[in-house]
Amino acid sequence: MKRLWAPWRMQYIKKAKEGGCILCEKPKEDRDKENYILYRSAHSFVMLNTYPYNNGHLMVSPYAHSNSLEALSDDILLDMFKVTSLSTSVLKAAFSPEGFNIGMNLGKTAGAGIDDHLHIHIVPRWNGDTSYMPVISETRVLPEHLMDTYQKILPHFECREKP
Repeated sequence: MKRLWAPWRMQYIKKAKEGGCILCEKPKEDRDKENYILYRSAHSFVMLNTYPYNNGHLMVSPYAHSNSLEALSDDILLDMFKVTSLSTSVLKAAFSPEGFNIGMNLGKTAGAGIDDHLHIHIVPRWNGDTSYMPVISETRVLPEHLMDTYQKILPHFECREKP
């Protein structure tokens, strides 16, 4: 597999090994910009995925630590899906994607990178956004630094009402 240099990932990789659940710890810190947290509601928050499939790849996560949908209250579930809807509106305003992949990987077997704290992935998509790179060389090209993406999306969240 070929790799492209992505300097922002090393900091994340090192911090992820410090222990604890990053989806529990990051929202407790008073460092939303450094943690790429874009939005907070009563029961969930939105952050950029630091291992994105595309620019603007967001994650919606509940504050409650759970790996099971059934364990979450109706209030939390409703909030998560309202925030997911809001996030798609924000991404439309910021990047004009032509579609979205929205989903969850529940459990390591299902592909969850963080399998003990569920979260929803929102991946904006554009016609032609795939190329030969992932197929031939298992490499993705992301043309924009995460902080630049964060700065483009943040104003669109700041002008929205909380669900």
